[in-house]
Amino acid sequence: MTQTRTHGYLLDPRSADAGLPFDATAALYDASTFRHFERIGVGPGWRCWEVGAGGTSVLGWLAKRVGPTGRVVGTDLDPARASAAARPPVEVLRHDVAAQEPPGEGFDLVHARLVLSQVTDREHALRSMVRALRPGGRLLVEDADVALQPLGCPEAQGQAQLLANHVRKGLHILLAESGADPAYGRKLPRLLREAGVAQVEAEAFFPLTSPAAAALETATVQEARDRLVARSLVTGGDVDRYLNQLASGTLDLTTPPLISAWGRKV
Repeated sequence: MTQTRTHGYLLDPRSADAGLPFDATAALYDASTFRHFERIGVGPGWRCWEVGAGGTSVLGWLAKRVGPTGRVVGTDLDPARASAAARPPVEVLRHDVAAQEPPGEGFDLVHARLVLSQVTDREHALRSMVRALRPGGRLLVEDADVALQPLGCPEAQGQAQLLANHVRKGLHILLAESGADPAYGRKLPRLLREAGVAQVEAEAFFPLTSPAAAALETATVQEARDRLVARSLVTGGDVDRYLNQLASGTLDLTTPPLISAWGRKV
């Protein structure tokens, strides 16, 4: 299978700490995502497609809500973790949303979180997701907008916060060089309408400080360390100092805003 996720994806899902990014992302964003599901009205008997199902928390929530008469299909380039935990009505498949046809049709809900900004053919992926919906089915796409708020510590009031922002800038440079779109989140309302979605709404979720944000940052910096230093974006000493500061729990570290956009297929 062609691996169309951008080559420079900063966290390798096959790494030894593969579960940590999924757990941290769930801790940061699940409450917001589930609130959107409830607003959409996900219920018994619904057929749902979860795109980029590397973790298990969203699949588990959907499975409980749709019940035994429903169906939840989770897809990912590397579905090993989700597959190991899958139980009916959940089915997990290896699938490339940016290159392959949808794993079915007539879905009541299609959802993707932190996926589309990091695949090579975003237009194909989004149109594939819309095509998989039944008429009137709901689409929910959630993605970060790194350029909308690029700082790790918005209140840069000391050397530790300035270092956090310096390292975060380096991470963003690596992300952009990989082919990811750092401004994708803000484009979602327009892109959904252009893809045939009506009644589009959107909002941003922006945690200002969280232990999960620090955990996710730690895993990302550790994974990207060699690339950061090789590109002279930071020094090895910068990385060591930053990791120590993250471990201290004294930084009010944030993440880029997560933009959630949703609507109905015409």
